[in-house]
Amino acid sequence: MASWPTGRLLSAAARLVEQRWNARLEALGLSHAGLIALHTLRAGPLSQRELARQCQVTDQTMSRTLERLSRSGFVTRVPDPLDGRRSLASLTPAGVATLDEAEQIARDDTSVIGALGDDVAFRRQLIHLIGHLTEGS
Repeated sequence: MASWPTGRLLSAAARLVEQRWNARLEALGLSHAGLIALHTLRAGPLSQRELARQCQVTDQTMSRTLERLSRSGFVTRVPDPLDGRRSLASLTPAGVATLDEAEQIARDDTSVIGALGDDVAFRRQLIHLIGHLTEGS
């Protein structure tokens, strides 16, 4: 691994972290996409299109994600009072509780943080990297 380029190292680390995280989320009845949607909906109800935009996925992907979250009782979809042609997704109490539990697991998970040493500095660097790459898109 010492000879791998940085991008390959980041990709390998991301896959390993994602595999661990997905196992924890699955125990909660969530997918990674579902967690992102719940986190985004914490700010308030959104249309499917706006939620997809904020989560940086296609409308079709968000439609499937919302369907799974709705079946699990984590979100509801109600008609938009300003435009009856669309609906708004919002968190249910079960969705809030599951999101809170997932966020607690993330805070308490030492499998990644313990290997980093200075988690705060690493997070700053990741945020900077993601921001830099997003600006270049």
